[in-house]
Amino acid sequence: YFLGGQSGALMALAIASVMNFGMYWFSGSMVLRMQGAVPLDEQKYPQIRQMVQQITAADSLPMPKLYYVDTPIPNAFATGRNPSNAVVAVTAGIMELLDDKELYGVLAHEVGHVKNYDMLVSTMAASIGGAISYLAQMAFFMGGSDEDSPNPIAMIAMLFLAPIAAGMIQMAVSRTREFGADDHGKAIMGGDGRPLASALQRLEDFKPNMQNYQPSPAEQSTNHLMFANMFNMQGFASLFSTHPATKARVERLLK
Repeated sequence: YFLGGQSGALMALAIASVMNFGMYWFSGSMVLRMQGAVPLDEQKYPQIRQMVQQITAADSLPMPKLYYVDTPIPNAFATGRNPSNAVVAVTAGIMELLDDKELYGVLAHEVGHVKNYDMLVSTMAASIGGAISYLAQMAFFMGGSDEDSPNPIAMIAMLFLAPIAAGMIQMAVSRTREFGADDHGKAIMGGDGRPLASALQRLEDFKPNMQNYQPSPAEQSTNHLMFANMFNMQGFASLFSTHPATKARVERLLK
């Protein structure tokens, strides 16, 4: 309100909401294309379908579409705007690395995202974050509200700091949703968090194999959807991580 007045704040929120809900509506198909995902060969990998069927039956959810990504990077993700339009995907790497019990925990985690409507929650967080960023840019170019124009130095600072603050809030929401999906995976396995914790630790131990790996823009932009963040972020950069630290997730699952 200080930077753009009431009309500026509403305009920024409207622009951000339209863009983010457009992304929300088409996110499933977009992510699959970006990842190069193809429908899972259920004759070759029947255990994946059986596991997901058991999990969704326990949750009284529709069966999601299953996809496969031919990459050695071990990971999995879920997307789709609601349980009726959900997609669960696994990579070649994660099926080679994990045993069946660990993989079951990972799939239960991903179905947890679907059950908790995490795509909708993330979109709402992105809309608010986007509104803050747009408002800062609008105020910079429009010179603030007529009633009280801010100090130019403060406006320049706001132009850079507001998007950073918005991003930190959005990533904090994302990390919280990962903990929620972990809780779901643990609950599906009768309260036993060890298989999911073991899966997380295996992926963490795999990271040294990726020291020289340069992720593509598509991999970076969809990283927030993945089961685990395979690209290390430490120190101040961890505030912008889409996932909690593996150590924190493992300790929480084992409590």
